[in-house]
Amino acid sequence: RYFLVGSNPAETKYRVLKIDRTEPKDLVIIDDKHVYTQQEVRELLGRLDLGNRTKIGQKGSSGLSRAVSAFGVVGFVRFLEGYYIVLITKRRKMADIGGHAIYKIEDTNMIYIPNDSVRVTHPDEARYLRIFQNVDLSSNFYFSYSYDLSHSLQYNLTVLRMPLETLKTETTQTRQESFDIFEDEGLSTQGGSGVFGICSKPYEKYVWNGKLLDAVKNTVHRDWLLYIIHGFCGQSKLLIYGRPIYVTLIARRSSKFAGTRFLKRGANCEGDVANEVETEQILYDASVMSFSAGSYSSYVQVRGSVPLYWSQDISTMMPKPPITLDQADPFAHVAALHFDQMLQRFGSPIIILNLVKEREKRKHERILSEELVAAVTYLNQFLPPEHAIIYIPWDMAKYTKSKLCNVLDRLNVIAESVVKKTGFFVNRPDSYCSILRPDEKWNELGGYVVSTGRLQTGVLRTNCVDCLDRTNTAQFMVGKCALAYQLYSLGLIDKPNLQFDTDAVRLFEELYEDHGDTLSLQYGGSQLVHRVKTYRKIAPWTQHSKDIMQTLSRYYSNAFSDADRQDSINLFLGVFKPTEGKPHLWELPTDFYLHHKNTLSLSQTRRSYTYWWTTGVLKHLPLPFDEVTCAENRRKLTVKKFHKYEEEIDIHNEFFRPYELSSFDETFCLAMTNSTRNKSNREETVLQRKTAASAPPPPSEEAVSSSSEDDSGTDKEDEGAVSQRSTPVKVTDTGDNTKITENVVQSTKDVYGLNLSDVPSEDDLSIYARFVQLGQSQHKQDKSSQQFCSKHHLDRVINLIPISSFSQDNIYEVQPPRADRKSIEIFHAHIQAGRGNMQPLGKDDFLMYREYIRNRYM
Repeated sequence: RYFLVGSNPAETKYRVLKIDRTEPKDLVIIDDKHVYTQQEVRELLGRLDLGNRTKIGQKGSSGLSRAVSAFGVVGFVRFLEGYYIVLITKRRKMADIGGHAIYKIEDTNMIYIPNDSVRVTHPDEARYLRIFQNVDLSSNFYFSYSYDLSHSLQYNLTVLRMPLETLKTETTQTRQESFDIFEDEGLSTQGGSGVFGICSKPYEKYVWNGKLLDAVKNTVHRDWLLYIIHGFCGQSKLLIYGRPIYVTLIARRSSKFAGTRFLKRGANCEGDVANEVETEQILYDASVMSFSAGSYSSYVQVRGSVPLYWSQDISTMMPKPPITLDQADPFAHVAALHFDQMLQRFGSPIIILNLVKEREKRKHERILSEELVAAVTYLNQFLPPEHAIIYIPWDMAKYTKSKLCNVLDRLNVIAESVVKKTGFFVNRPDSYCSILRPDEKWNELGGYVVSTGRLQTGVLRTNCVDCLDRTNTAQFMVGKCALAYQLYSLGLIDKPNLQFDTDAVRLFEELYEDHGDTLSLQYGGSQLVHRVKTYRKIAPWTQHSKDIMQTLSRYYSNAFSDADRQDSINLFLGVFKPTEGKPHLWELPTDFYLHHKNTLSLSQTRRSYTYWWTTGVLKHLPLPFDEVTCAENRRKLTVKKFHKYEEEIDIHNEFFRPYELSSFDETFCLAMTNSTRNKSNREETVLQRKTAASAPPPPSEEAVSSSSEDDSGTDKEDEGAVSQRSTPVKVTDTGDNTKITENVVQSTKDVYGLNLSDVPSEDDLSIYARFVQLGQSQHKQDKSSQQFCSKHHLDRVINLIPISSFSQDNIYEVQPPRADRKSIEIFHAHIQAGRGNMQPLGKDDFLMYREYIRNRYM
């Protein structure tokens, strides 16, 4: 067996774990949950040593030998044989926050647990071990024994300020309801004599060894669980009029959808984006180290890839591969999931600073800007105006090339407006000096003011394409602005302004340079190419040659070593788990299906777009109603066999967007007409789509060389519409040993998870009937609009199915907006054109056509 002995820093309390080595593939760990003193643990180890000697009294033989000394357990991992234990053998102190030390892992050791006598060897075990060890744990992994690094300082101090009397009352009530095992011995533990402490649950998104600890999380005491983060940690000391001030910068890299530069772009199906990093700057006065009596302040901002389905194909061996939108997302589903996570963690407002290029000769980065604007605009219509997502586009590359514009001055203006909206965290009330000498900027500061200080509400989310060079400079300028407010709040400066040529800004700039270099190496494979000095235009002439070398280093890393690094990350984070009889990690053509869990089986339940954020995030806002399924079914309404001459009617979700429910009668007429007109094309088109991965596997030569002869539709307008909205994708179908290449049109099931061949539920039909009734009551005076619907069939549906349980005088009664006469005429003209009945052109039509020809060709 292995005996793992752990102690507190003072070496006064000990715990012991017993690990069984006789199981070849299972992990058997026994924790007695007992706290030993130093004398007790020595006696325990002495008895174990004596009891396991081969011959009692024989010199030179030992029944217990020390295998390794370590500073913590990273976790347990298993590939194809038995389990390994990963231990921290070297550490280095990087920072100190309120007396809580933050350490960087310097070296680790992996020990194979099963004994050699029971080991079952596997030929691929050594290769998996090499891949796992490619993740260098000695490179920017951090941990703390007493401080939760996965949460912000604001979260940690807010939890610690929970009233102690409340905790005692809750704990006492819980104990009184339970059975007291010491009652008979007169050692009752009830009352206020217990020891009360708070230990928050870590935020799993920023924990990198969560999967490694899953095997023992529910077995051992929590003191054994040491959570590590990946990113950056640095600290600098300032002396301001003799007062020691520590400035700490902590960057937490997300473990969700993690990877390297070109292999991880955009977002996955759960709303997690690539290269997502949360950066927190902490400022505190070291004169008083206590969290309760000291002065602490922090500010948090986020970087991350554009939350869309997009990628770049690196097989072309180009420095800037073309950007490809892999999947259409007309309802911004993945962006909604991403911003929902941010609202839950930071609150509102969510501010997006988009630094992507807006004007290009050839569309490249602008593709992302256009899609992001559309997604934010669509999502904002469901948010209350005071909590809307704020979108700030700024072409930083364009301003950098201009000799007349100062990039950092413009960024400073943006930073001021952002900090004023979000505020920052400080754990003490406003200083008396700010009351004596009030500042205009201080009075305009946002956030949330409480009796104990200020809270940051909302966050700035900065992005460019790579989220490296431009993003780091923008974050530095926002951090510099927040640093001025933090120093002012602690009474250290008289105005919330900081000039560049000051010691505080120089130290802060060095911290951000190291911060940017570290994050750039992790994601891009090289250090920063463009630094703050580059954008200030004060960089020395030798910096240009260094930038060229960093560019070449980044290109080499992306082209030749990123694939191996991606495999290592997938194995370390538990995204891929080796299994006997299944393909190995190096045999997979792509890891797309590992990071997108619902690729093969799309979920049938989707979030209501009446409100896409999680219910309860904006607690003080009254939501329309609690029955989420009602709003969801209203959006996902489908009807089968509407008419005996129609086999199936596909109603696209776009007709049911909550703000476009003008009339269900007209909607169904339009759906019937489009369904009849497109029926022949749908039958001849292969309705499947092979989702492109970040590094998609190339199609076979037969699929590339084959030609499609079955997609020649009769309606040329439909072909044009398809070619504009979707990219032709080559699809290989091996089901019937045939290979077909088609212009693929996405089916409704692939996009929204709806199977239109299923019979609609009673709730769907009930809601449909209710809205049909509303539409009939609104348009009953317009006889021309009734001729396109089968009224007798709708009446039969209404009589058979119960109407919604909402009463007529309910406050949530929704009345569709009225359509004016001109809109109805345009709608009827569209229906007639779909049937082939073209109306004669009038004088206005000829004038409009001539104007179009003049502007287009002359």
